[in-house]
Amino acid sequence: MPVTRVLDSTMFHEETGSGAPVVFLHGNPSSSHLWRNVLPAVDVRARLLAPDLIGMGRSGKPAVPYRFADHARYLDGWFDRLGLDDVVLVGHDWGGALAFDLAARHPGRVRGLAFLEAIVRPMTWAELGDGPRSRAEAMRGPRGETLVLDENAFLESAFTGGVLNPVGEADLRAYRAPYPTRESRRPMLEWARSLPLDGEPADVAARVGRYGAWLTASADVPKLLLTFDSSPTLLIGEELAAWCAANIAALETRHCGPAGHHAPEDQPQAIAEALTAWLHRHALTGYRPGPG
Repeated sequence: MPVTRVLDSTMFHEETGSGAPVVFLHGNPSSSHLWRNVLPAVDVRARLLAPDLIGMGRSGKPAVPYRFADHARYLDGWFDRLGLDDVVLVGHDWGGALAFDLAARHPGRVRGLAFLEAIVRPMTWAELGDGPRSRAEAMRGPRGETLVLDENAFLESAFTGGVLNPVGEADLRAYRAPYPTRESRRPMLEWARSLPLDGEPADVAARVGRYGAWLTASADVPKLLLTFDSSPTLLIGEELAAWCAANIAALETRHCGPAGHHAPEDQPQAIAEALTAWLHRHALTGYRPGPG
C-alpha cells in the first residue's frame, strides 16, 4: 500500500482503480480502515484514494500539536505530492470538515463533494443534549486526558456505542493498532476537543465559518449529504439536515437507512450505492453511462 513522504513525515493511503480521483477522508478516531467495505462497492471508473490523516492510522506521527491547521497542512502536502487536482471529496466527521476547508481554500481543485456525519457549522453548548454536553465537557477538562490518553476509552466506545452493530474483534484490532501508547493517542484527544462550541476553539470556529461561506456560495460544485436514522449518536439528524438543505448550495440529500455516527460500519453498501448514483448522475468521474 502506498506511503508518501509529506513535509517532515509520511502519509499512508489505500488506493484502487484509475481515472478521475475520488478522495475519501475519515474522521476521529478512525482511519482509512473505515472505508474498507465502501470502496469496493463504489461502481465507477475512477481512482479511489483513502488516506490516513497525519498522526492517525498508518501515517506518521510527527511532533506537531494536531490542530485543525496541522491536519490541513499535511493534507495539502499529500495532495501536492500525488498531484491530485479536479477531485471529488467524500468526508466523514472531521474528514468532512477538512474536505469543506480544502474546497473553500482551493475551489478550483474540487469538482464535487459528498459528506456524512460531518461538522457543517459552528454550534452552541445550548444545542447539545445532556449526553453530548457531558462528553464534550469531559473531553475539554482533565478527565479527557484520562479517558483518551490513558484508558483509550474514546476509541473503544466509538466502535461499540457509536455504531448500531459493534465492530468485530479483527477490525477493532486494526483501529487500535496505531495507538499503543499514551502519546500516540494525542491526535484523538485534540480532535475531541476541537468541536467549535460558542466560538471556541477560536481557530477552528474561524475555519468552519470560512468554509460555511463557501458552502453557501458554491452553486457550481455538486454536493451530496448522506443521512441516517435510528441512533442517538448521530451528528446530523432531521433538523440539521434541513438546515443543510436550506443553506448549502447545489445540495442533494440521500437517506441511507439506520446507522450510528460511524455510519460506514453500519451501512457501507447503501453509502456506496448513493455515491455511485450521484457520481454517475453528475459525470463527476468522467464516466457517463451508455444508453439504457
